[in-house]
This record gives sequence, C-alpha cells and structure tokens, in this order.
Amino acid sequence: MDNFWQSKKLAEMSHEEWESLCDGCGQCCLHKLEDEDTGQVALTRIACDLLNLKTCRCQHYDQRSQRVPECLDLRQLDFSLYSRWLPKTCAYRLLGEGKDLPDWHPLVTGTTASVRAAGMLVGAYAKKASRMKRSEDYEDYIIDWLD
Repeated sequence: MDNFWQSKKLAEMSHEEWESLCDGCGQCCLHKLEDEDTGQVALTRIACDLLNLKTCRCQHYDQRSQRVPECLDLRQLDFSLYSRWLPKTCAYRLLGEGKDLPDWHPLVTGTTASVRAAGMLVGAYAKKASRMKRSEDYEDYIIDWLD
C-alpha cells in the first residue's frame, strides 16, 4: 500500500488522494461556535442539513459551497487559517500539523468499517439544523467528549 500521506504535503496531493483522506465521520459538517474572547472553537451536535446522517456524507458534495455558502472548500482557501475549524481527528488537520493518521483511519485499516468501530461517526448523535426549534440554543448542543 502506498502511504502517500506520509510522503506528500497536502498541496502536492492529487484530487483522488486528497478526497481519500476524508474518513467519512461527518464531524466537519457539525456546526461550530467560536468563543469571541479566546478564539476557541467548539463542535456542536447540530449538523448541516446537507449531511446524510445515515451515511455521514454530504448529499450534494459537489455543490456544497453553492448551497451552503459557509461551507469551507479547503483546497480553495488558505488552509492554515481554517484548519482549527476542523475536528482534532480530521486527517487534513492532522497532516497539516505534521501528525500521522489515527490508527482507525480507512487508509490505515483498509476498511471504512473502522471509523464506525472507533465511534467516530456523527450519525448516532447529531441533529439536523432544520430540526432545531426556535427556542433552542446551539450552545446547549456543544460536545466536548470528541476531544
């Protein structure tokens, strides 16, 4: 198996290599809150409406930036400015920080089932943003156990 992620920088990867880094956990599709004082970013259990909670994949991946303008296309942006918005287990963030992939990552294990086995899929606990009641506050849905 060619461990391209150990020999290439993110910017050097082909489209296929880049896309294969996504483990399919869906954590990047969770809404985030930033503390204005500290700049710290917190994940919530609230998912983008484009995220299919059963597959943990975007239902309109190729058009996501047009349908959801806040959705970040990391290949089109200065990655260093946005990497802190990614989950701490995200392959893009880890490799950008000079770290290796987690042992449960599909490129390491050879199977996508390892992501589920590691408990990383958001489908089990996430709630679609469109299902939020007006009286509900995103702050009530902050999750810290993923860290």
